[in-house]
Amino acid sequence: MESGPLPWEPCAVTNPATVSTTLTDDLIGRFAVAMRDLGVGFVRRYHRLQVHVAQPLPSAPSLIVSNHGFGGAVDLNVLALLAALDDLSDRPVTLLAHQMAWTFRMGTFFDAVGAKPACEASARDAFDAGHHVVVFPGGDIEAAKPFKERNRVIFSGRHGFAELAIDVGVPIVPIVTAGAGESLLVLDDGQRIARYLHTDTLMRCKAMPVSISIPWGINVGTVGLVPYLPLPTRLETSVLAPVQADEGEGAGTYAARVQDAMQHELDRLTSRRRLFG
Repeated sequence: MESGPLPWEPCAVTNPATVSTTLTDDLIGRFAVAMRDLGVGFVRRYHRLQVHVAQPLPSAPSLIVSNHGFGGAVDLNVLALLAALDDLSDRPVTLLAHQMAWTFRMGTFFDAVGAKPACEASARDAFDAGHHVVVFPGGDIEAAKPFKERNRVIFSGRHGFAELAIDVGVPIVPIVTAGAGESLLVLDDGQRIARYLHTDTLMRCKAMPVSISIPWGINVGTVGLVPYLPLPTRLETSVLAPVQADEGEGAGTYAARVQDAMQHELDRLTSRRRLFG
């Protein structure tokens, strides 16, 4: 005869709230993965994504440094990068994203697609787990750049990523995408608006871009956080050869070399490009 729990042994009690939270997180995770796959397929077909590979990704973990096209949560360059990595590596990838996603309680969604808050601790944890790590040093300033600067790589003097690569001992793999800046019209990066609204201090958001897009028309700050219908610009992504730090090279110099290599490649990709590809 099978006996039940002894009187002095507490029975396992499942908290209904915990079950509900787990189910909700699972549904959000499934939705996030489906949206990621949908986005990757979208840039492959609608934006006719072309990927050029100068050299295969290193077999060991590396720091992948890329440029923003336009937007934050919705950036065609991020989707193009993910599409390229799907074809180039079986190694897990951790993408460092703006803290705002977790501030607005969207962390479960971003966690499900391999994103983590952009900080040194997240990067080190990912390297310890054997992942490639993706970083966009330009942040929101580069992501909000106006149309006239769409073909510029803007790091604003940031070189923390280079310090990390030197300290951990991993190579930097630059990946550059061209074309996303033509998917809408950005009139101004809105840095003055961000300062006026104090979003730079309240949410670490230094730009509130003024843009014209479909279906939102003229908009301040929202497009890029919410989806928009991009114009059918052709995207080109170029995976460059790994860049190693020279012996005794400082992080600032190393970061500048990486940025220069990326700008040179972006210039090459856009030199013969017609508007919208």
